[in-house]
Amino acid sequence: MSTVTEPVLFDVPSQVGATLAEAPTARLLLPADAPEEQWHAARAAGIGGSDVAAILGLDKYRGPRHVYEDKHGRPTFKGNEAAEIGTEIEGFIAGLFSKRSGVPIAMPPGTLVHAEHDWARVNVDRYTCDADGAVTGLLECKNRSAYQLDDWEDGVPDAPALQTHWGMAVGGWTHGYVAALVGGNRLIWHRLERDEEMVAYLLDFCGKWFQRHVVEGFEPDADGLESTTELLSKLWSVKAESVLEVDVAKAKALRARALDLKARAKDVAEDLRTVENEIRLLTGANEVAKADGKAAWSWKANGTFAQKKFAEDEPELAAEYTHMVPAIDVDRLKDEQPEKYAAYRARVLRIPAKGI
Repeated sequence: MSTVTEPVLFDVPSQVGATLAEAPTARLLLPADAPEEQWHAARAAGIGGSDVAAILGLDKYRGPRHVYEDKHGRPTFKGNEAAEIGTEIEGFIAGLFSKRSGVPIAMPPGTLVHAEHDWARVNVDRYTCDADGAVTGLLECKNRSAYQLDDWEDGVPDAPALQTHWGMAVGGWTHGYVAALVGGNRLIWHRLERDEEMVAYLLDFCGKWFQRHVVEGFEPDADGLESTTELLSKLWSVKAESVLEVDVAKAKALRARALDLKARAKDVAEDLRTVENEIRLLTGANEVAKADGKAAWSWKANGTFAQKKFAEDEPELAAEYTHMVPAIDVDRLKDEQPEKYAAYRARVLRIPAKGI
């Protein structure tokens, strides 16, 4: 890979006509400096790059239900420190990518919309350009934990890959890049080529999803994502002592499925433990096992520290390394502020083995 000493930046105009040339199949819908309320309105009225993996069930942080709630004016994400840092260092990641790859970059003019599908929208992090400054593709920038290094070394994980393919689908470019700063000190980037079958599939699937769940307003079906479980636990304010009357046939069918899956999961868990224990016996005191010179598995002492056992076995040493930390008096809060206490209690789903 060739390198340059400084990232190469071009001033890209934000006029609609210029954007048509920069994005062969898209036009400018909203300039980058538009008021925030207009940006939120444009986002709610279409499918964007960050929605695609969620709709397909391939984003561990969001699922179809999140997108449905967001599009209907009920935001599921209010921001956090990781998102704030990601936004703040986006320019740094883009610049470092350009510097190391030799690929010139430019600021996009704002929100783009597909020329034929007005619900298909995208906000790319940067344009990529040729040596003359002509826009040739897009760049998506990600800030990721060091724990995700393995996910990035051999390619792009599903969610950012789909986001990049969506950018190509909307904008009409032949390629796109994804650059990730992993662990704060390692930049990894990959180039993705346009896949016409992928483009056709995404536009078809997302278009049908948008029509049914946004335009027509039908709720998405339940799914098995952990993020959906977390969302549903927060979606409603619980009405104390309230009861829902459910159709008997529906209730029996759901209970039967749940109890059957729990029983099967227990059997699978026991089978898995048996296999894992066989591996542990074979490994013995070694940390890594190899087969034909390649790593087969590892059994290292890098798990959770056993604080309780340490305190029991080494009381004096434990006392030396023990310090007091602030803690909420939950019992007092429950007694004095029962409504606040109830508002922050997790909802627990229990299905008794005996019942209807």
